[in-house]
Amino acid sequence: MCPIWELYLPHVSGRSAFAASLNEFHAFAVSGSWADRSPLHDAAFQGRLLSLKTLIAQGFNVNLLTTDRVSALHEACLGGHVACAKVLLENGAQVNAASVDGVTPLLNACCSGSAACVSVLLEFGARAQLGSHLPSPIHEAVKRGHRECMETLLAHEVDIDQEDPQHGTPLYMACTYQRTECVKKLLELGASVNVGKRLDTPLHAAARKSSVEIVVLLADYGANPKLRNADLKCALDLATPHSKVEQALLQREGPASLAQLCRLCIRRRLGRSCLSAVHRLRLPEPLQDFLLYR
Repeated sequence: MCPIWELYLPHVSGRSAFAASLNEFHAFAVSGSWADRSPLHDAAFQGRLLSLKTLIAQGFNVNLLTTDRVSALHEACLGGHVACAKVLLENGAQVNAASVDGVTPLLNACCSGSAACVSVLLEFGARAQLGSHLPSPIHEAVKRGHRECMETLLAHEVDIDQEDPQHGTPLYMACTYQRTECVKKLLELGASVNVGKRLDTPLHAAARKSSVEIVVLLADYGANPKLRNADLKCALDLATPHSKVEQALLQREGPASLAQLCRLCIRRRLGRSCLSAVHRLRLPEPLQDFLLYR
């Protein structure tokens, strides 16, 4: 592993430039959390479970914070080390501790993509929906394409249509960052297809990003191509001229087929329980597959 200053320093040429950059890094380290990281923080971040247990046995406070209010639990979750996170929690680590930037261990776990850490944190009472200027954990998971983390949060009754003022709903964020697998799962689990970021819908986001696969997915799940955003533009207005996205949207300008209308009507009637309810309808398997987009 390279020293931390090698990650921070820009590419420089000449001894004087290097010295200037090194001085700059020193100032950063003194003012930031790297200056007062404890051995507990380092062991947690590197996933050294035995060292972590030894330090705790020696009396290290598991809730020791850096000047930026970063705990060892933050570090364990950022590194995706579930065993270390569990030991810290079992020894009294504060599960909802927030750094000066409002970052929680759960947010770090979603950043790292560790569904195991997310699950353990939720078991110990982590709050998944926090009033903060930062994205919520589910938005962070979706942004990075960590579908398992997203599903774990949703299994713990996180609102699938939770609208963050800055980032919109999880579905809107998945479309913005072109996380197709997350889009598929959110739609499958009943996310509202036309709810995005204020008047901007997920279809607007997909058209803006030229994501033809996502545009088709949204349309199949009943996205309304005629809805207009705050600029009075529909999704077609945002599509690149003569692109595949424009073609896909033009093909859906007319009325939907009777089969599609029936599918959407049944799914709306069943609501978010559609995934499990369809199996209880005792329909022929081809009809079940049609209703579940298989």
